[in-house]
Amino acid sequence: MAFRFEPLDTARHNRAAFQSAVEALNLYLQQQARKDMERHLAATFVMVDEAAPTVILGYYTLSNYTVELAELPADLARKLPRYPRLPATLIGRLARDDRFRGAGALLLVDALTRAYAQTKVSGSLAVVAEAKDETALRFYKKHGFLQLGAEPNRVYLPMGSVEQLVRSVG
Repeated sequence: MAFRFEPLDTARHNRAAFQSAVEALNLYLQQQARKDMERHLAATFVMVDEAAPTVILGYYTLSNYTVELAELPADLARKLPRYPRLPATLIGRLARDDRFRGAGALLLVDALTRAYAQTKVSGSLAVVAEAKDETALRFYKKHGFLQLGAEPNRVYLPMGSVEQLVRSVG
């Protein structure tokens, strides 16, 4: 299989057939993603097989975000300007179709690569994710994400770590 990552095209991509283990993520793709894209609230990217480009193997969303300086670990916060809020990139949703095991890591790498590339246009201290459940939280932590603030399901990966990852796979 040769995979491709591209912006969601609601006229071309078959959103109805997408089935992940989390119903809320299915419903978001099927009912809300287009609206959020039109309102410029989130950019949705899909993973497809080049041989079947209408079948969505997985998707993720990216948005701008801010992190409160007080939420960051003290050792990191000491190195930063004393702005009350700092720019970040949010992976709001990330899901793979149940039929395509292993797609989650590929989706995450593409999301991180895209987030890092965006720092050339708009600053971002880190990539933040809000895990929908314990399975998602374990997934992010397995990939190096750290706890952010008091919210148990909010994690982050510093952009320096993202840069190292992008350079190692690119």
